[in-house]
Amino acid sequence: MKRYAMNNGMHTMTNTRTTTDHQIKVLTVSALLMAMNVIMSSFGVPVPGGHLYLNDCIITVAAILLTPGYAAAVGGIGAFLGDFFFYPTPMFFSLIAHGLQGFLISWAVRKFVDKDGKRTVKGAVIGCLMGLVVTTIVYSLGRAFVYSTPEYAILKLPYQILQPTVGAIVGILLCFKFGLMERFDKMFK
Repeated sequence: MKRYAMNNGMHTMTNTRTTTDHQIKVLTVSALLMAMNVIMSSFGVPVPGGHLYLNDCIITVAAILLTPGYAAAVGGIGAFLGDFFFYPTPMFFSLIAHGLQGFLISWAVRKFVDKDGKRTVKGAVIGCLMGLVVTTIVYSLGRAFVYSTPEYAILKLPYQILQPTVGAIVGILLCFKFGLMERFDKMFK
């Protein structure tokens, strides 16, 4: 489908199909990552004293690949739905914590770029550290509120730090070391 656009008073023909194809690809990838986030936030790997959820790996990958708005949606809505279906008590805290986590990582990845404007591991690490702080604070406050005991929140603090740390390491490795970011970028060229 072609349409005419005004450009400095001149009529030029643009191809809206390219824009539509791009939007469809972004929405499709976002939906796939959100579904993976729901799955990964639905079950945990048992560790001594609790469970380790691997949805932070998906959130980190989504944040490196997608823009901040899409990353926030993948992180927040995906974790919210995973909790909603299987363990609804923390679902609103997950929405806030993982939505902010995805947004912050994506923002930092796009803010701290190299001289050619390419995303760097440095930006991803800075974003992941910001995301770690936010998720730890939100979940700790949420646990203290829901369970009415700050002691319980302190008891779970190591897991609140471990989960985004593991997610950051796996997500950064997948995107930068194993070429997921390059494949994603090729798909959109």
